[in-house]
Amino acid sequence: MPSHQLEYEILGASAQSVEIILDPGETVIAEAGAMNYMTDGVRFETRMGDGSSSGLLGKLWSVGKRMLTGESLFMTHFSNSGKTQARVAFAAPYPGTVVPIDLAKIGGRLICQKDAFLCAAHGTSIGISFAKRLGAGFFGGEGFILQKLEGDGLAFVHAGGTVIRKELNNETLRLDTGCLVAFSSGIDYDIALAGGLKSMLFGGEGILLTTLKGTGTVWIQSLPFSRLAERVYAATVQAREEVRAGGK
Repeated sequence: MPSHQLEYEILGASAQSVEIILDPGETVIAEAGAMNYMTDGVRFETRMGDGSSSGLLGKLWSVGKRMLTGESLFMTHFSNSGKTQARVAFAAPYPGTVVPIDLAKIGGRLICQKDAFLCAAHGTSIGISFAKRLGAGFFGGEGFILQKLEGDGLAFVHAGGTVIRKELNNETLRLDTGCLVAFSSGIDYDIALAGGLKSMLFGGEGILLTTLKGTGTVWIQSLPFSRLAERVYAATVQAREEVRAGGK
């Protein structure tokens, strides 16, 4: 199914949102709870799957794939039912950057972390992609099950902090698993041990690293939400202990 051709505007700096401009009859699909606001004329409906599949079996297969990623079984479809342009805006639940990606310009396929997807043009297929290598499957966890976006329209992903775009030309890139946002087709993906036992225990970089090889585009985030949450939790626990110690 050809994707709807959307216009958009990125709003904000450190905590961005994206405003989608819908012509009459156009639709954008989004994760449940991502919508900020919408103007008059926009109607929304919660449906099973992304709407790219026709027939009951196709919809059930789409829902089954979303169950494996831990995402909601349903997606929200926002359509312009009016006669003039209408707008609807989306944002992720934590500060960061919204990255617009034209799937037609990167070979029609994008692999991203399962919590990175924000919204996309109607007609975009949203499935799953398992890491092919034994290492990723054995260690599992963050980065093992990824989302796969396919189509010829615009997709929007969200990243924490600053987004770095890397172009690989038959090259290899190693990075912290949580820092990976997305990569295009032509990139081979694997998760492996970071190094020797000493490095894993005392290096402070975690025990696993993601390795990307090939030719294509990689998007990296400087502040993964998991890293931010760990720092906030550590600071909260420390403050609680100091309060308890002061009360004795």
